[in-house]
Amino acid sequence: MADDGMFTYNLLEGMSHFSSVRGRAFWKEVFNLFRGKPIELLSFEDIKHRLRLREESYRGLQDVPLEKIAGSVGRYRDFTRDFLPKSQKSRERWSRVYAVANSQSGLPPIELYKIGDVYFVRDGNHRVSVARHLNAKSIQAHVTELPTSVELHANMSQDDLENAIAYAAFLEESTISEVRPHHQSLKLSEYTRYSELLGHIYLHKSILEFMAERELSLQEAAIHWYDNVYRPALTLIRKYDMMKTIPDRTETDLYLWIIDHLNELRDQFGEEASDKISDALVDFLQERKLPIPKDLINEDDEAMLLSRTQLMQAVRDINQRQHHTNPDDEEQY
Repeated sequence: MADDGMFTYNLLEGMSHFSSVRGRAFWKEVFNLFRGKPIELLSFEDIKHRLRLREESYRGLQDVPLEKIAGSVGRYRDFTRDFLPKSQKSRERWSRVYAVANSQSGLPPIELYKIGDVYFVRDGNHRVSVARHLNAKSIQAHVTELPTSVELHANMSQDDLENAIAYAAFLEESTISEVRPHHQSLKLSEYTRYSELLGHIYLHKSILEFMAERELSLQEAAIHWYDNVYRPALTLIRKYDMMKTIPDRTETDLYLWIIDHLNELRDQFGEEASDKISDALVDFLQERKLPIPKDLINEDDEAMLLSRTQLMQAVRDINQRQHHTNPDDEEQY
């Protein structure tokens, strides 16, 4: 009887707390709307579909930080991003969970999916809401992970999310995540430009096919593009610490600028134009009236735009690789 009486007391207290929580939910949505911050929870099904995730792996029972739970499988519209209930319909359920949380037994573990560094509630949305209201830092959960090649975090803006989704699509469509699983970052600050980056690989494929007089797989072209075009550019960008001049951009943003700049020079000056990454970086610094390192001026790097000799060597390399394929080989960067 004493336990029943305590549960009833906690239930009534939960109903009282729910009223204040609902008020906070309203004002939190208003403030977040004006600040441009995320309002709703992330939809698990939407993220899973758009990131093209297929594999699942159970990770066991864990203590999960509540601040990293930012999505739900089916009830992402019922709560704010920080799990405040948005509807009065949740009053009875929320209050009962509150009563259980304050009982001797406490809340049972919830079930979560994990994608990147974000957790999605499979079962236990109200338990997460109540635990956050009670200022708990973590909650016990059975966790199932869906591996992804991109970074996700709980406080992502909509633009951040769109960029991550576009990046994941690029890595899959270009086959880079397959042929170079330990690749360096190819992130762009503007997700609309990933199609342009993918176009570079397809153009590279066409050039190699023309020289080889045969069709090549996209995987072969992606390997050669990454090893012989992107990596050399990245090496010089890092060698001369170029990103300190444009801290709000990415290395791949600068790579695209280099390619565009060299193509513009070739259109303007023909075969006399420079094809070297180092010369493009010198021009980049000159345009911004920034100091130019002497070593960069004297850099003895190879041409960025492939010459006939380089293309023929690439064809020989690809032919050799077809006859001596080692499935265990992988990049060691």
